[in-house]
Amino acid sequence: MLRYLTAGESHGKALVGIMEGIPAGIPLSESDFSEIMALRWAGYGRGARKKIETDRVEILSGTRNGITLGSPIALLIDNKSTSITKSITVPRPGHADLAGAIKFETYDLVNIRERASARETAMRVALSVPARKLISLLGVESIAMVRRIGRISASISDKISIADMKVCLREHGRAFLSYDKKAIKKWISLIDNAVVTGDTLGGEAEIWFEGLPAGLGSHVHWDRRLDAKIAGALMSIPAVKAVEMGQGIDRSREIGRKAHDEIQYSDERGYWRPTNFSGGLEGGMTNGEKLIFRCFMKPLPGNINGFSIELGTHETKPLSENRSDTVAVAAMAIVAESVAAIEIAGCFLEKFGGDSFYELQTAMDRYKKHAKKM
Repeated sequence: MLRYLTAGESHGKALVGIMEGIPAGIPLSESDFSEIMALRWAGYGRGARKKIETDRVEILSGTRNGITLGSPIALLIDNKSTSITKSITVPRPGHADLAGAIKFETYDLVNIRERASARETAMRVALSVPARKLISLLGVESIAMVRRIGRISASISDKISIADMKVCLREHGRAFLSYDKKAIKKWISLIDNAVVTGDTLGGEAEIWFEGLPAGLGSHVHWDRRLDAKIAGALMSIPAVKAVEMGQGIDRSREIGRKAHDEIQYSDERGYWRPTNFSGGLEGGMTNGEKLIFRCFMKPLPGNINGFSIELGTHETKPLSENRSDTVAVAAMAIVAESVAAIEIAGCFLEKFGGDSFYELQTAMDRYKKHAKKM
């Protein structure tokens, strides 16, 4: 079982994270964090802080000579932007401001915003790296893509492999996490216009995981269902307001025989499905098909001008200036992939156990041989 905690404020000294449960024997060095931390800053329309933070991850404990020890892994990310002195007393709609101020009995909204900020997700992305390394060694690949910004959707083929999709993204659309050139051109125009008008945009991300064996997660109790774990993790990302597993929305409109994936079998492939409406999940468990899910991000409230009610005086006051992204769907996609990777790694450990990676892999290999004989 994996457990993790994060600490730190948006403009505090640093972000700190601790993860417990990663087995011994997994290669892990500080260079492993660079690419995914850079991808979290990807995306046209990000705010000024993108130019300030480097998000270099320092490993404080849990490894020796570039190998995990089985003990808790502690990580540190220094904040470069650390200066906040002015109090804020006018709550911004769409933020945690008002509810947090009432909950913690404070009239200074900075005390709420600093922890509620999406800056915290930088550490969750960092903590996903040991989990990503674990599932990668077990043959699992994943990818995060932007499916829609505003009302403009990209074209995504469900027939392409993750390996080929990664090549397409590197060549055509790393900044947008999309390879649809027509959509990217329209997104640029849409974002540029939002910058001029002082508005923000939301959108939709799609995440894939391939190589998962059937049986991760469990039907036996609500809190062991993998779809519930992933959905909970996704909904914990700031500004995410909805989650879809597979084609859950479209298939809810169909009659039963058009909503489920037919089961077939071949000696070469074992059990397989010609369709994947369920997104690789049935009964709270993986079924061996590609895991597909989507998350939906509301427009960010940070740049919008307007008025609100001041705490204490109850007077109508203008909203304070706030440094914010115009759109952050690409970043949200990377965070979504990251928190899901942690949940999936946890399910591997729950299913196969092991204090060392060798134990884990041996148990999984035995299980896969058994599954082929079913």
